[in-house]
Amino acid sequence: MRTLIVLSALASALAVSGAASAGGWATVGFAPLPDGTQAGETWRPEITVLQHGRTPLGGLQPTLTIHDVGSGESRSFTASATAETGVYEALVVFPTSGRWGLEVESGFGDSSVTYGPVTIGSGPAGGDSRPVPVVPVLAAAVLLTLVAIGVLGARRLRRLTPASR
Repeated sequence: MRTLIVLSALASALAVSGAASAGGWATVGFAPLPDGTQAGETWRPEITVLQHGRTPLGGLQPTLTIHDVGSGESRSFTASATAETGVYEALVVFPTSGRWGLEVESGFGDSSVTYGPVTIGSGPAGGDSRPVPVVPVLAAAVLLTLVAIGVLGARRLRRLTPASR
């Protein structure tokens, strides 16, 4: 009976050790965010892959996939290794303006990260990304403030005038 128990324990240990050595995980991050990126421009995020959250992983081919929230269109971009181990650069071009979701696959197991949606502008050709004119807005605010002060001052003077007897 002891032999059977020892053999069962040994067989279980061997089965579990095979699965344990096949394990492993990695964290995936990217920066910068595509804030201010316009449709048609190239966004260059750096993707960092760290095994067990610590050790940079080289020799991978991470992919960054963008998904248009409105149309469902998606495009994938393969990142290239940089001079720094575990850091990869992707060259991403959003084809149109709108809201886009992001997904980065590390190329190491199931390690991935999703983000978004982010808003991508239409660029100079679209015409809807003009900056707000600061001087006219500021002048209007000052003018409204002066009018309000004048109205309040006139009302106060009217209250302070003595009544005739």
